[in-house]
Amino acid sequence: MNSTICPKCGNGTPRLFQGRCKSCFLENFTLAEIAPVLHAKICSTCGARNIRNRWVNEGNLESIIIQTAEDALLVHEMAGDIEIYIEPRAQTPYIYKVHIEVDAMVLDEIFHQSLDTEIRVVRESCDMCSRISGGYFEAIMQIRASKRIPSQEEMAECITIANGVLERLRNKGDRLAFISSSLDIKEGVDLYVGSSNAARHICREINSQLGGTFTESASLQGRKEGKNVYRITFSLRLPEFMPHDIIEHKGRVIEIRKFGKSVTGTDVETGARFTGTFDELDGATLLANRKDLGTTMLVAIENDDLLVLDPDTYETVTIRKPVMFNAEAGTEIPVVRTEKGLLAVADPSR
Repeated sequence: MNSTICPKCGNGTPRLFQGRCKSCFLENFTLAEIAPVLHAKICSTCGARNIRNRWVNEGNLESIIIQTAEDALLVHEMAGDIEIYIEPRAQTPYIYKVHIEVDAMVLDEIFHQSLDTEIRVVRESCDMCSRISGGYFEAIMQIRASKRIPSQEEMAECITIANGVLERLRNKGDRLAFISSSLDIKEGVDLYVGSSNAARHICREINSQLGGTFTESASLQGRKEGKNVYRITFSLRLPEFMPHDIIEHKGRVIEIRKFGKSVTGTDVETGARFTGTFDELDGATLLANRKDLGTTMLVAIENDDLLVLDPDTYETVTIRKPVMFNAEAGTEIPVVRTEKGLLAVADPSR
């Protein structure tokens, strides 16, 4: 086997390690190094961490301290099977003493090294929080409802959906996924969103869960670095009808169950399932919402017919018994007045 002379000790060696034999190399070997003082830049508002001039979300303060130490730790390139233990100890809210233990294999030898460093927390405002405080936005979302005023519950649900979408986008690194301000008006709410991409995601998610449509239009705001800068307005329209609205459409009386990419409901008379598009409901007439239905006395049940008191004339009238109807004579039942006359509305839970 060919051998080489170690220039330090003069002994023969089959291989040199950074110009020395294995024994000489390991005599002054340093497994790991870290600077005595480190700085962790953290946003005072949202807690994001600045890494090489880029803000990222990394969890709580202790997690950021540990990650800062791990990022700054230099372990020798020849080390393998590396195990690192980091213990941060808070001295003040702005100073942490960090103890580090490193174990690794180097040239079939087990090495252990202990290190200590100090991490100083520097708090400042991140790019996202600075923009929010300055009222920055690239898109306006105008949330309305078709041919009606949206309810407070609907607006609250839209805001909840928007916040969920923004959180997911921020977790993926989108620093413009925020709402800088909102404006409540009689017809709905306007949201001022950090980016058009975030606003578009919100519109799609609201439409997916609540139904409706949205359009977008751009207006030129100026130029920046030789490029045109546009502001996008998103006009989102919630459906004309709401879940549990009872509508009359093309000779059928339908209770709306759910909105999404399509509309689902139940035929009040037959119990048949209804599925259609928003366009197919064009021209429908709202009769009532289930929670606002009037009631009347059920006098008797005769086969497929119900004898009830007309709530306006108090005369006994015969109406068709709905599918899945379950009530006893002498009790109050919900009814809706249609072009066909009174219709009993079955309890959906039965």
